[in-house]
Amino acid sequence: MPFDNYSIIESTLREGEQFSTATFSTAQKIEIAGLLDEFGVEMIEMTSPCASPQSEADIRAVVRENLKARILTHIRCNRDDALRALDTGVQGLDVVIGTSPQLIRHSHGKSIRQIIDLAEDVMGYIRSQAPDIILRFSTEDTFRSREADLLRVYLAVADLGLVNRLGVADTVGVALPTQVYAMVHQLVRLTGLDIEFHGHNDSGCAIANACAALEAGATHIDTTILGIGERNGITPLGGLVARLYTINRAYVQKYKLRLLPQLDTFIAESCGIQIPFSNYITGSSAFIHKAGIHAKAVLADPTTYEIINPEDFGLTREVAMGHRLTGWNTVRDRALKLGLVLDDSTLKAVTQTIKQRADIRPLALAEIDHLLYQAAGQAL
Repeated sequence: MPFDNYSIIESTLREGEQFSTATFSTAQKIEIAGLLDEFGVEMIEMTSPCASPQSEADIRAVVRENLKARILTHIRCNRDDALRALDTGVQGLDVVIGTSPQLIRHSHGKSIRQIIDLAEDVMGYIRSQAPDIILRFSTEDTFRSREADLLRVYLAVADLGLVNRLGVADTVGVALPTQVYAMVHQLVRLTGLDIEFHGHNDSGCAIANACAALEAGATHIDTTILGIGERNGITPLGGLVARLYTINRAYVQKYKLRLLPQLDTFIAESCGIQIPFSNYITGSSAFIHKAGIHAKAVLADPTTYEIINPEDFGLTREVAMGHRLTGWNTVRDRALKLGLVLDDSTLKAVTQTIKQRADIRPLALAEIDHLLYQAAGQAL
């Protein structure tokens, strides 16, 4: 599986700005870009300078930071957008135009022939103005487009010899992994160009689709922190990392994994939202074990019920105790941490007391400790 040769295009500062509660200040954008750069993402995509005067100023501010990550901006397929974007000093342009019947009818009104002619004109213009800039051409709403139309457009653009990569976009989150694999594989075979995948999460397939794209030979995956973006957002950075980590930890070792909790927390606070309890890696319950059978095994060897090591992300696991499902092995582990040596029958008796009280309400850790110290006193 070609998971060891890919780059992340981190789009929190472009796609993420389209999230319902995201309004990043210039200072926040600089901090986000700095953290992403330290994390190790290869590229950072920013909102088009044509969106607003502040958007243009923000691009210039981030470019001035001279980060290791390359700064890109996302623009419509026209010369005016391209000229304005080039003037900001970005290192790459991500050009897009819709190809689905819905977007042809309700967005730009151009035929497939006109789309090809426009793409040829704009790609040629950009390359004439900036011979060394990173240039991507993408269709929008790829998976609701007619395959024949897509191939006409992609092959025409590829034949120009002007772009560095082609983009495939599941704009409304409708694609299945098999569809993503087939499209990416076909483009790799027919064009030999780098392929980028941008996947929305409307139906919950963004991470699976991103991995299918990589399996098919894609070289770039778009992500955002916490997956924020238009509607339900796109492939989350943490989710992609988690998925690749579980295949082979080596696939994500180029990134500074311990920064992921800080990134997720910063975006959650900036957007006024909570990190979901079930979030990949950084969710509040991601490394909490509760059931007695689970807890016993985890205490003996965490890998029995953990596919991700929390320590790799600067996090710790927790074995919940103050509930009716607790097991006596968990209680024994807590006693040992307190420096108490109790025989098995005593520990089992304390466990039964915890269970009985937890049937009424959960117990705090201090209450459990009190029971253990009390039992130790009685046993002496």
